[in-house]
Amino acid sequence: MSGSRSVQFSTSPLLASKTPVWRSKFIVAAMALGFLGLVGRAAYVQVFNNDFFQRQGEVRYARTLVMPPSRGKIIDRNGMLLASSVPAPSIWANPEEMERDPAKLKELAKLLGMSASALDKKLEDDDKTFVWLRRQMDEPDAKAVLALGIKGIYSHKEYKRLYPEGEAAAHIVGFTNVEDQGQEGVELVFQKALAGKPGSRRVIKDRLGRVVETVGDVLPPEDGRDIQLSIDSKVQFFAYQKLREAVLEHKAKAGSVVVLDAHSGELLALANYPSYKPDKRVNLSGEQLRNRALTDTFEPGSTMKPFAIALALEKNLIRPETVIQTAPGRINITGSTITDAHPHGPLTVNEVIQKSSNVGTVKIAMQMTPRDMWEMFTEVGLGQKPNVPFPGVAAGRLRPYKTWRPIEQATMSYGYGQSVSLLQLARAYTLFARDGEVVNPGLLKSDAPVQGVRVISVANARAVRKMLNMAAGPGGTAQKAQTMGYSVGGKTGTAHKQEGKGYAGNKYRGVFVGMAPIEAPRIVVAVMIDEPSNGKYYGGDVAAPVFSEAVQQTLRVLGVQPDMAVKPQVVTQTVEESF
Repeated sequence: MSGSRSVQFSTSPLLASKTPVWRSKFIVAAMALGFLGLVGRAAYVQVFNNDFFQRQGEVRYARTLVMPPSRGKIIDRNGMLLASSVPAPSIWANPEEMERDPAKLKELAKLLGMSASALDKKLEDDDKTFVWLRRQMDEPDAKAVLALGIKGIYSHKEYKRLYPEGEAAAHIVGFTNVEDQGQEGVELVFQKALAGKPGSRRVIKDRLGRVVETVGDVLPPEDGRDIQLSIDSKVQFFAYQKLREAVLEHKAKAGSVVVLDAHSGELLALANYPSYKPDKRVNLSGEQLRNRALTDTFEPGSTMKPFAIALALEKNLIRPETVIQTAPGRINITGSTITDAHPHGPLTVNEVIQKSSNVGTVKIAMQMTPRDMWEMFTEVGLGQKPNVPFPGVAAGRLRPYKTWRPIEQATMSYGYGQSVSLLQLARAYTLFARDGEVVNPGLLKSDAPVQGVRVISVANARAVRKMLNMAAGPGGTAQKAQTMGYSVGGKTGTAHKQEGKGYAGNKYRGVFVGMAPIEAPRIVVAVMIDEPSNGKYYGGDVAAPVFSEAVQQTLRVLGVQPDMAVKPQVVTQTVEESF
């Protein structure tokens, strides 16, 4: 254009200046180094460290899902369920994805059984990608949660345990925690067998966490093995009910019952009160959790007298008809006086057990050496932990015989100075139920024949069994142990409770242990009532009636035919025992 002004770029001082050669070379070199860095990084990622980045990539879309096994069942000797697993979905959330509709969140909190504020607190951290909202819900409730259609809410398959027998079998079966790990009882002891092995499968998920494809082999879970106990759930339930009634009636602190099959040594019942509900363990205390029949030890009192008599019979020091002078109802041993509840005068050995005479027992026991008595007590299982697969089984206490003073030998003959658990006491009485043999107790059902260990002769075992029958009959200390339709025999025990280094003046344990039918015993039953405080505390008053009820029900369940008239002998009064 004629009016335009031409511009001469060459005349610009800036453009006319000459660029230094080093600058252009520097720029080219920098570009080359950057390119080489990219090449090196690409080689590092794709060649040298390919495995790491491959794994990181897979993490974004591939997952290994754990497939939980089904925990094994715990069943009784007849196949009745004591513990089983049922599906129980757990609900979790991804707060990053969460849809925050107030109305839906309010309904969600209601279904989860929590307040809206508690739910908000769980979800308040948006940086989290996983948070449990409720573990092990009932399936209908879990389905209702998912039916709300809230984005970011998911379900995970889990199992929870059900315990059909509840409080009655709680101390045997135990329980698991929310991770399905055994915490008490059989659930703990047989954790490995019951738990099984988890399986797994490799899957690809989309960005919303949904499984779109399964890749690789699926490793199926290996379900846990079922455990069959020797316990009979019917016997267990009835024993627990009668024990509970006795503890409440006598305002006692606690109580225990052990029912043992004299033929096989199998435990048919092992009940304790107070108890708990295995699937509802809110505010549990150690008092409720403790399996007292196995863990608690006590001085057995007069229940030990038959063993001193049996030993003396075995050594031919006495016969059942031998007369022992117990007058004037007391005896002095190295400055200490031992007395009977009532003076009896001359008693046969049979009557020493029937009347539970301390003086008569001590006079017989002092004819033997401490070593003889210690060996007898040891052979029937005192001072030794029973071979029962269970946590916390107590061994009791039996001091070495070399440390016994004469007064200690005397008191040990009637159950003071040693300690036993109720299970140990039941096991010891198999000596009389099995004609002189002792058998180990078993918690698992077994069809294999059981071999006992012989301790005394058949004749002497039967002689003592006759004495135990007299103790439970007219004139004996345990008339309330009589059972309709079945002959019984057993021994009472009433012992002061130890507190510190002495004895509590008004605290007792009432014990009864015996067997039935008396001519051919099928079961041994031991009962302990701890601290009865409602006016009665003798074993014949508080423990013997529980024995009677447990024997009658158990023998009926086992199909044992009655061996005597249905009507029991009438009890007119309680004969007090010496202790």
